[in-house]
Amino acid sequence: MNSAARPVTTPTSAPPTAGPREWSALAVLTLPVMLISVDMTVLGFAVPHLSEDLAPTGTQLLWIVDIYSFVLAGLLVTMGTLGDRIGRRRLLLLGSAGFGAASLLAALSPTAEILIAARALLGLAGATLMPSTISLIRNTFLDRRQRLLAIALWASMFSAGSALGPLVGGWLLERFYWGSVFLINLPVMALILLLIPLLVRESRDPAPGRYDLPSAALSLLAVLPVVYAVKRLAEGGSPVVAAAAAAFGAVAGYVFIRRQLRLPDPLIDVRLFRVRAFSVAVATNLMVVFAMVSALFFLTQYLQLVLGMSPLRAGMVLLPGAALSVAAHFVAVALARRVSMGTAIFAGLTLAAAGFAVFTQLPLSGGVLPVVVGFAAISAGVGLSDTLTNDAIMAAAPPERAGAAGAISETAYELGGALGVAVLGSVLTASYQARIAAPDGVAGPALDAARETLGGAVTAAQGLAPDTAAALVDAARVAFTGGIHLTSAIATVIVLYAAVQAGLLLRRVGGRPGRDSRTGDGAAGD
Repeated sequence: MNSAARPVTTPTSAPPTAGPREWSALAVLTLPVMLISVDMTVLGFAVPHLSEDLAPTGTQLLWIVDIYSFVLAGLLVTMGTLGDRIGRRRLLLLGSAGFGAASLLAALSPTAEILIAARALLGLAGATLMPSTISLIRNTFLDRRQRLLAIALWASMFSAGSALGPLVGGWLLERFYWGSVFLINLPVMALILLLIPLLVRESRDPAPGRYDLPSAALSLLAVLPVVYAVKRLAEGGSPVVAAAAAAFGAVAGYVFIRRQLRLPDPLIDVRLFRVRAFSVAVATNLMVVFAMVSALFFLTQYLQLVLGMSPLRAGMVLLPGAALSVAAHFVAVALARRVSMGTAIFAGLTLAAAGFAVFTQLPLSGGVLPVVVGFAAISAGVGLSDTLTNDAIMAAAPPERAGAAGAISETAYELGGALGVAVLGSVLTASYQARIAAPDGVAGPALDAARETLGGAVTAAQGLAPDTAAALVDAARVAFTGGIHLTSAIATVIVLYAAVQAGLLLRRVGGRPGRDSRTGDGAAGD
């Protein structure tokens, strides 16, 4: 085409591109993400060991697993906005120091109650880490293509942590006591505290306005009562109390939203949910993590207590899936340039749903190959969609509100994870307790322990006659595997719904040139 025939365009200044310091800073900012992923994975592998040592009840075991996510979910919005005001780097340093201290307390916990308290403190400190890292990345990488790659690297470290966790955790658990899985946090936190001041530039909202404490309180009052209601119902508590708690949370949530719409400097900009890519991405993340966390909760117990594998061998079984998840994050970067966001997410989550469907058929023996195949499909599918949803969330937010947007994203993750353990974990526990048929000769404390958890049944069997012990363990394994089938079927339906929703609502977002690419900065939704 002749140059004279080309349309005249007004030159615009391109955003500055990142250099060596920025990419070095990214390497440090991925460490907290990897650490949190390792922490989540190794805890699952440690469940059989701490169950034997601390003898928690079924309810206490669920609290040990999910109290971290509950506290995290309740405080993420507050902490994300606090970072916008006092400085994201400063908040990250404070949180890293607190996370290390709470890890030490968890490692030395002598009772289930103290471990639950330590995990709550880990949640408090962890609430500063995720929104700080993603918001610092948002303000470090201003070029859209570089930011997409940076987010892919950031998200891939979560998958890398999932791969590293089983190997490190398995090795530690075969040689040391269960508390050692928390002690691995300490050297990583020391490295973060040393390198962050050297490589990461401080960033904050230049005009943050007044910090609204009532909004912070309302955000907690909206999240925590709803979570409590779910836990109460899942544990067979009073439905009246659960309904009252849920209603209180809903009212607090309504008041919170109304207050944000009126304030000149809101805690979070709820108008971001009017951007279709933002709202659908947040909802997708919540549903996917809801299902994904349940798989990690039961797979580690299935591999060790049903199939009888050592922690290290069980970790090796999950390694191919975690490696595929890392690769899928980078495939998403290339795919985002060729197809719409909805198409890419639909493909990824359909693959993940197929993996959950495999788990509905897990056998009592010889189940290693189905676990490898199913977990690989789930990890690859979730890894593919994860990069795209996170980029959509951060692209919709202006740089000065990156902390709040990152907090919303992470709240969806942590609330989804907490509810996943609470709901699907409780469904699994209830199914196990309804299915287990203890053989004759099992009574008293041994019977009570066997009916609580699979780990309790295995521990109780150690004090019984050989034939009775074998019968009890077999009955517990049958009941637990049946519970896996049920929870996996529920997870399959949830992930399929998330896939269809994203495929339909985001079918015109992003993709090849000429399509409606409304994922750019400052884009408006439908």
